[in-house]
Amino acid sequence: MQKQERQDIFKKIMGNYPTGVTIVTTTTGSGEPVGLTVNSFASVSLDPLMLLWSIDHGVSSLKEFTGGGKFAVHVLAEEQAALCKTFASKDVDRFSQCDWKMSANGLPIIDGAFGVFECETFQAIEAGDHTVLIGQVIDLSVNEEKDPMLYHRRVFGAIPEEFYRQKHPVS
Repeated sequence: MQKQERQDIFKKIMGNYPTGVTIVTTTTGSGEPVGLTVNSFASVSLDPLMLLWSIDHGVSSLKEFTGGGKFAVHVLAEEQAALCKTFASKDVDRFSQCDWKMSANGLPIIDGAFGVFECETFQAIEAGDHTVLIGQVIDLSVNEEKDPMLYHRRVFGAIPEEFYRQKHPVS
């Protein structure tokens, strides 16, 4: 199997794996907010609280995220699809398109997310054409009135109600 064919199959499998969607934010050296849409996000540890996400080496804000020492991960709410697309777009003033504030930890926090993790960078691992960032959670919040966004086959949406009516839920 050729490299391109393997990559195409890899993308097809990964694109069919349902995930949530996040926006990760940090600041430049001069304190300006930067952020991007990310779905390569996972928990790492409960003690201490840690998570990971990965960033493409071609992203213009790579140095801010890999060298900034801290970042915030916003687990998007189901109604934030437009914001998700904005933060995935190039050459857009992303933060002018949303309400946000600077946290006590000096991180840009976007309003309306399902949940937010503020993290200090614990480790950065070079892995192929990405860097995996592991963060230790220093603050977190959840909005119990929101439901998270689902991403599957390049479509954003709410988790279907019938999903919760399963006869065999995991206990």
